[in-house]
Amino acid sequence: MTILDLLREEEKYILKMRRLYELYGYKKYKMSKFEHYDLYLENKSFLSSSNILTFTDAGGTLLALKPDITLSIVKNAPESFFEPEKVYYCENVYRSTDQSSGIREILQVGIEYIGEMDTYAQAEVLALAAKSLREISSSSVIGISHMGLVTALLDQAKLEGMARREVLRCLGEKNVHELQAVCREEAVAEKDINKLTSVAEVYGPLQASLAKLADLLADTSAGDPARLAVDELAQLYQVLDAVGCGTQFVLDFSVTNDMDYYNGVTFQGFVDGIPAHVLSGGRYDTLVKKFGKQAGAIGFAIYPNLLEQFSEDTRDSDLDVLITYGSADPAAAAAEAQKLTNEGLQVRVQKDTVSTVRYKKHVRMDKKEGGAAI
Repeated sequence: MTILDLLREEEKYILKMRRLYELYGYKKYKMSKFEHYDLYLENKSFLSSSNILTFTDAGGTLLALKPDITLSIVKNAPESFFEPEKVYYCENVYRSTDQSSGIREILQVGIEYIGEMDTYAQAEVLALAAKSLREISSSSVIGISHMGLVTALLDQAKLEGMARREVLRCLGEKNVHELQAVCREEAVAEKDINKLTSVAEVYGPLQASLAKLADLLADTSAGDPARLAVDELAQLYQVLDAVGCGTQFVLDFSVTNDMDYYNGVTFQGFVDGIPAHVLSGGRYDTLVKKFGKQAGAIGFAIYPNLLEQFSEDTRDSDLDVLITYGSADPAAAAAEAQKLTNEGLQVRVQKDTVSTVRYKKHVRMDKKEGGAAI
């Protein structure tokens, strides 16, 4: 038995991912459990939960248990970038989805790339997302979309305010019928409705789906924002394909994020056996510029708690040996457990024979003989 054999699946994932990110020059980022509350108050729309746990320290400063890692990384990034800021993290965040559920502690592992943004920089982060999922499962997929394309189509349709948000929601839900209804209520031109409908229905391997988008936008000029977004996705695919990750990506415009912050590619990762995305990321230049820093940024986070929750690994409940000693001498049970654990077996000792824990072998201590019987 090695040290790795003693680790939970979640812990093994973290070690593998740390090694992967360090191979590509990412440095570990460590932050305190607490941040000044003002940081989150000023960026509430960026947070997935508005319920933040706060307290006042001895000096009277209002602090918050961190609900997010990215904000702290951006805040502490250099003002100017002679080279990109490349960091990875393994941190707990504290969130609540509603007032009744309380605060949850959630482990996140992820990377952030802040600096000059080009095709390679974005493709590196996307490739690391794909490779991270491979460390979890041999069967994984990443849905990718582009907020630049979505924004351009919404602008062309002259959708604003609540109607704009409703159409964005419909895209996220792939609800074509309601999308068309909202657009017609806003008197959107049919050609623009058809484009939005076609985008909502797009789903499939990235390369093939990009060809369909190119046909859809054939009437747009080379400098059109929607066309530029498709061209960028095509360039990213070429790099991803060169490193063997291209087939892991599918184009899916239900993968949308807050348009106030995300301005480029957005993506979510899925693995077999887990009914939720375990990875989420995107490009967020707008947030970096809000902090007065002239740079692009892209990153992603993985949620290992989901991996542990749905893992098929039953090591925690599949014992090698269950020892029950009833009314026998506890010292005999202790000696038997010592012998078996010295052999590297996982052992549980208890008095009662009733157990909800599964085991491969049951050792019952016999009071009369003072020994063990199977």
